[in-house]
Amino acid sequence: MKKFTATHRIIHWVIAISMFVLLATGFLRMYWMGRKTISAAINNELTAKGLELPEESVRAIAKSIINPMFEWHVNFAYVLVFAFVLRIIYMLVKGIKFPNPFSKTASGKEKFQGTIYFIFYILVAVEAATGMMLKFELAGEEILEKAEEIHKLAIYWMPGFIVLHFVGITIAELTNKKGIVSKMIGGE
Repeated sequence: MKKFTATHRIIHWVIAISMFVLLATGFLRMYWMGRKTISAAINNELTAKGLELPEESVRAIAKSIINPMFEWHVNFAYVLVFAFVLRIIYMLVKGIKFPNPFSKTASGKEKFQGTIYFIFYILVAVEAATGMMLKFELAGEEILEKAEEIHKLAIYWMPGFIVLHFVGITIAELTNKKGIVSKMIGGE
């Protein structure tokens, strides 16, 4: 059975919590608390009371409502990037590897696990890169629009990865790696 060091566990949980906050704030911003949704709610309330504000004032109010949530998104993005880089360095220093999905000698299970890890690391790197491009406007408008489209895809892949992760944990607990959850939480 693997031994999960305190460093390994801390990095794992920082990444997990960061991903959860980023997913939640991204989802809220895209659907329930987006600029258009908030602006429409303000306009509806004003109209119901027989009032009217210039559109730029409504947008400013909506932005002031959304900004604190977006700041959480940005701050946890920095935390995720830092933890992700730390995880890569830690894996290289400790010699931790995930199964090679391209190995001819690997079992089907190992190839599947390796493929999931490989895709996860690539997608986190793409999310970090596109997020930084958007935050710091590191390209022209057309490229930034594409980067935003790509960045928003995390709303779809992240929950899928989380489900796969929990299914894998459940299978491991029920088969050959009993206690893996408690070891990842409390160590040995």
